[in-house]
This record gives sequence, structure tokens and C-alpha cells, in this order.
Amino acid sequence: MTAANTGADDGAAAGDDPRPATYLDLARAVLYREFLIFVRYPANAIGGIVISLVFFGLLFFGGRLLAGQALADSLSGIVVGYFLWTLAVGAYSSVSNDIASEVQWGTLERHVTTPFGFAPVALLKGVAKVIRTFLTSAVVLAVMLLATGTTLQIAPVTVVVVAGLAIASVLGLGFAAGGVTVLYKRVGNWLNLLQFGFVVLVSAPVLDQPWLRALPLAHGSAMLQRAMVDGVRLWEFPVADLALLVAVAAGYLAGGYVVFHYGTRRARRLGVLGDY
Repeated sequence: MTAANTGADDGAAAGDDPRPATYLDLARAVLYREFLIFVRYPANAIGGIVISLVFFGLLFFGGRLLAGQALADSLSGIVVGYFLWTLAVGAYSSVSNDIASEVQWGTLERHVTTPFGFAPVALLKGVAKVIRTFLTSAVVLAVMLLATGTTLQIAPVTVVVVAGLAIASVLGLGFAAGGVTVLYKRVGNWLNLLQFGFVVLVSAPVLDQPWLRALPLAHGSAMLQRAMVDGVRLWEFPVADLALLVAVAAGYLAGGYVVFHYGTRRARRLGVLGDY
């Protein structure tokens, strides 16, 4: 064999070496996984939409019987609040419930041993589920508008940015709940209880009590109401309101990440990461 052929073979062998995976590859794989789960289990996806609509139907028709005109006067705000609540529940459960499932299936340690680390994988899986929740909640919103005859000002960029930052704080709560789940395993009843607290946060009277703006969802809910009911665009909000929305989202997301990191590190130190 000549030196030229040897060099060519070495070059081919070197070209066959697998390249290290990047975060872009991870994001693509996670999004593709979420898409496969959605299309391969359509009954479950449709069931989630139906359940959301049933709950809203009970709220709307039951409230109309009891409150009458009072409900009609505040119907736009109720639709927007319910839309944000469905997004918040999806963002919260995207991390906490997914980690609880991984613990039950015994596949949690695979995430820990990835070269990316556990937290980035969990975060990207949460983002992928939030994107899916946006799509399903948009369907729920469209049906709600048709059923109630309500008209809203829907500017896609404004709604996505404001609602996305609002539920980013809830995603941080989901991270914290995931860290608690890794450490204590079966705490689902306590974690699910927090979802009903989102109703209080979405309807918090931030105008009467300004300190409530520091809570998750509260400030974002007030801004989303102004955007979808009053037609305020993203660039028309005061800079202070936008800065506070970003600060609350970043603060709770960072805090949730710290709790998640501490919970998983303590679980590994105690040797209970893979136990159930």
C-alpha cells in the first residue's frame, strides 16, 4: 500500500469520527421527541384540549346562570385569564410531571449522565412542552371566543412575548418542584395543589396592591389583559413595566434552577437519585 493510499484511508477514518453533539442538536432532538409524542398519541393531546374546554364551559355557563350580566361585563377578562391559566399549568407541569414520570420509569439517570447535564436537558424539555402548550391553548382560546362571542385584540408578537415571560416564572416554579420530586419522589399531591394557586395569581389585584406584581403570573396577567382586551401593543407599555416583567421571569427561573440543582445534587449524594 502506498503512502498516498494510507493517507487517504487515515483521512477517511478521521472523517468517520462522530462529532460532539451541540446544544442545537439537543434542542432539535427534544423538539422532535415532543412532536412524536404529540402525533403518536393524538387521543391524549385531544383529551387535554377537551378537558380544558369542559372546565371553561362549566365556568362560563354556570357563571352565566348565577351572575348573569355581571359575568358578561367581565367576560373578556375571564377568557384572557383562563387562557393564561392553561399556559401556566402546562409550563409548570412540563417540568415537575415529566421528572416525576422519569423517576417512575427508572430513566432519570440517563438524563444525569448526558454530556449536557441534567438541568439543560430538563429546561429544553420544558421549553418544548411550553411551545406545545401554546399551540393547544391557542386552539382552546379560539373555541372560547367562538362559544362566547367575545372579541379580543390578538397581536401575535405582543401576546407571545408577554405571555411567554409571564409563564417563564411558572417554569421556574416547575423546576423547583422537579428538584423536590427528585429528592422526595412521591409528592405529586402537594405539587398539583399549587396549580389551583395559579388562579389566584392570574386574578391578583395588582392595581390595588402593587407589591403583588412581584409574584409569578400577577404582573404578566395584568399586562396580558391590557394587550388582549385594550389592544395595547408591546412597544406601548412603559419601560418600567417591561423591565419588571423580565426581572420577575428571570428571578423565578433562576431561583427554580438553584432549587433544582440543589435537589438533584443532594439526591446524588444520598444515593437516592434512581430510587423510587
